[in-house]
Amino acid sequence: MNDITFDRKYVWQFPVRMFHWVNFFCILGLTITGFIIASPPAILSELEASEQFWFGYVRMIHFILGYVLLFNLIVRIYWGFVGNEYAKWKSMNPFDKSKREELIDVLKADIFLTKLEGKLSVGHNPLASLSYWIFFILLILQMATGFAYYSQMSDSWIPKIFAWVTILLGGDYNTRFVHHLFTWFFIIFAMVHVYIASYHDYVEGRGVISSMISGWKFIPKKEK
Repeated sequence: MNDITFDRKYVWQFPVRMFHWVNFFCILGLTITGFIIASPPAILSELEASEQFWFGYVRMIHFILGYVLLFNLIVRIYWGFVGNEYAKWKSMNPFDKSKREELIDVLKADIFLTKLEGKLSVGHNPLASLSYWIFFILLILQMATGFAYYSQMSDSWIPKIFAWVTILLGGDYNTRFVHHLFTWFFIIFAMVHVYIASYHDYVEGRGVISSMISGWKFIPKKEK
C-alpha cells in the first residue's frame, strides 16, 4: 500500500467561513421561529395577553435574523469578486469543461457510494458548486417573500423594496405559502449537506468538515 503525502493548504478565507456559519445559525433560528409564528402554541398563563409578550419576541427574533441573513448574503456576493481563487464566482462554474468528469465521478460516489477516482477540486467540487447556486437563488427568493410579507407591517425601506413580490404572487396567502414551501427546501438541503460533507470527509480524508472551521484542507501532493 502506497502512503500518500499531504500538504496543508489555506482554502476557505474567514468571510467564506463566516457566511457558512452565520447562514447555519440564522436558518436554524428562522426555521424554529417561523414554525412558531405559523402555528403558535397554546401557552396557559394566569397573565392577561396584554401583560405578556412572548410571541412578540419570537416575531422580533425572526425579523432580526432575516436582516442578518440579508446582509450576510451581500457580504458573500461582494467577496465572490475580491476573495481568493476558491471564493470567486468563476471558480464555482459546475459546467466548466474541465470539471465534467469530476461532476460525474462525484455524482456516482454520492449516489452509489463508489470510490472517487479522478482528480478532485481543492475548493468546491462541481456538484457542490451546482448545489450552492441553487441554494443562493432560493435563499434570495426566500428572503424576497419574507420581506414582502413583512412589508405590510414595517415602515423600514428594506421590506418596502420587496412589496411588489406579494402583488406578483397574487396576494398574501400565496406569498406565505411560497415562503413556507422554501423553508422545507432548506431543511432538506441541510440534512443532505451534512451527509455529503461527512461522507466526503471520510472517503477523501482531506478535512472537509474541519476546513470550514479552520480554513485549512489537506491536499495530496499529486493534486497540487
